[in-house]
Amino acid sequence: MLGILFGLIVLMVLAYLGWSIIWVAPIAAGVVALTGGLDILDAYKDTYMGGFVAFAKDWFPVFMLGAVFGKLMEDTGMAKSVAVALTKIIGTKRAILGVLVSAAVLTYGGVSLFVVVFAVYPLALTLFREANISRKLIPATVALGAFTFTMTAIPGTPQIQNLIPMEYFHTDPMAAPVMGIIAGIIMAVGGYLYLRWREKKLTAKGEIFTEPKDNKIINVAGDTPPFLFSLLPLLAVLVTLNVFGWDVVLALITGIALIMLLSLHKFKGFVKAINSGAAGSVTAIINTSAAVGFGTVVKAVPGFEKLTEMLMGVKGNPLISEAIAVNVLAGATGSASGGMGIALEALGSKYYEIAQNSGIDPEQFHRVASLSSGGLDALPHNGAVLTLFAITGMTHKDSYKDIFVVAVVIPVISVAVGILLASIGIY
Repeated sequence: MLGILFGLIVLMVLAYLGWSIIWVAPIAAGVVALTGGLDILDAYKDTYMGGFVAFAKDWFPVFMLGAVFGKLMEDTGMAKSVAVALTKIIGTKRAILGVLVSAAVLTYGGVSLFVVVFAVYPLALTLFREANISRKLIPATVALGAFTFTMTAIPGTPQIQNLIPMEYFHTDPMAAPVMGIIAGIIMAVGGYLYLRWREKKLTAKGEIFTEPKDNKIINVAGDTPPFLFSLLPLLAVLVTLNVFGWDVVLALITGIALIMLLSLHKFKGFVKAINSGAAGSVTAIINTSAAVGFGTVVKAVPGFEKLTEMLMGVKGNPLISEAIAVNVLAGATGSASGGMGIALEALGSKYYEIAQNSGIDPEQFHRVASLSSGGLDALPHNGAVLTLFAITGMTHKDSYKDIFVVAVVIPVISVAVGILLASIGIY
């Protein structure tokens, strides 16, 4: 038990320092193996790499196709077209809502979080300038739209955080829809009201819009396809995945094919976009696979049985122990998919067994796992948070406390509400 705890601390501290989980996870796994009495070389070459390769085998097509889909949406201008159209509908006076909705629609349509940040930031800058709102709130606004309810809560989302639990609980992307919708409303409405309150506080203090240091005016206009054309690939992914029940791989291929058909006049850029998306997906899948490999080693040491007993011994609904495990591991790794991957690789079969024996619907375990992955993952060392700061030119000192509220505190509250609903049979 102490070895597992020490391994987790090593993983968390080194990840917090900004070291890549690709090589940090094997080190942390080595600590767990050494203190757990395993042969360290066998633990790495067989146990760790076994978990690593199994996850990559199952999920690489989804990571790659999702990244290619997002990159094509970005490079063809479709992502920008959707964002611009939505903000025009909402109006510049509601700048925060416009950015929030734009990020949410793109994320729910299957565009990767990192692409959403790049696509929405120029628009956010323009809207915040026109509304005279402090740029300090841009990171939290984008984070609320992209890193929270559309990533983990809204039923049917094609984001990986909603797909990974399917393998462990034999569910589908629409699992526990009522829990998901209510949790999503708590995140979206709660986060929006908080950001509006912060906007008023900052304005009252005289903190209004200031130009970025490079003073670069980013043009959000330009050559973009019609809004309805741009919306079609997003709808195609959602409909084929959730209405027709297609495998997510086929759903993403359909979306990619539709983007290319609707943008034939830009065919010269297709190869570059596909290459870029595919290359970017490699890092993402290896990061998550590395985290899952760590979970496989944890599962192999004798102390894991005691850890399981401790988690399963949490009084009350077993969904509580699942929420704790996923949240803590997501926080330790700074990754929603990585933390959930470790937790479900180690404990997923146990929770599924509980579901079978206790009469609790596996859909409840699916939704709680997904919701919990989007809580403590957004701690300061999270990769998406760091990317968001790099793109917006803000710092942790400027904007992290607002991200913490909308992407950590409120999502954790939504998990608690979700578990409460499940306990009274509403899911």
